[in-house]
Amino acid sequence: MRVLFTLIAALILSSPAMAGDLTISVRDSAGRPVQDAVVTVHPAAGVPRGPIRFSWPLRMAQQDIQFQPYVLVVPVGGTVSFPNLDRVRHQVYSFSRGNRFELELYGRDETRTRTFSAVGVAAIGCNIHDQMMAYIKVVDTPWAAKTPAGGDVVLRGIPAGAATLRVWHPRLAGRGNEVSRPLTIAVAAGRTTVSGDFSARAAVR
Repeated sequence: MRVLFTLIAALILSSPAMAGDLTISVRDSAGRPVQDAVVTVHPAAGVPRGPIRFSWPLRMAQQDIQFQPYVLVVPVGGTVSFPNLDRVRHQVYSFSRGNRFELELYGRDETRTRTFSAVGVAAIGCNIHDQMMAYIKVVDTPWAAKTPAGGDVVLRGIPAGAATLRVWHPRLAGRGNEVSRPLTIAVAAGRTTVSGDFSARAAVR
């Protein structure tokens, strides 16, 4: 299916601060908000040197025979903890290119960790419970966020100038479940809307 990607509004003002905030609204082809879409912005001038840190915990728990959260955004080089909060044992794995790993069977109140060194997507599964599925999106930019139920996120303090906006979701039709768009960041707050076909189901791979 053809992916629809529409830039509704652009940032057009500037000031000596040389940074701007951007609100991204992710919608499906029917105009409904999309949850768990990962939005990233890569300025043409590059990203700051040094480790990337986010405000949310790098943690993917196993609880009620499912992974929580369903989608986790992780900086490249970040270490994720996988606590087992269930009464049953789990064996967590990913066969994704660059982020392949397996955590041997472990039980309740035990935790394993994994460092993610390759930018991309790790589709996470459990060898014991086939219905368990989640995704870790490994990013190399500090301007990254995951959409909540309302479909809107705000990325703050992006350097002014040319940039590339990318939106990824496990059900987004398109190569790599991702679409991208060039845009211009300016100091005044702006808003852009991304719409696409989110009907395709992705499998753990």
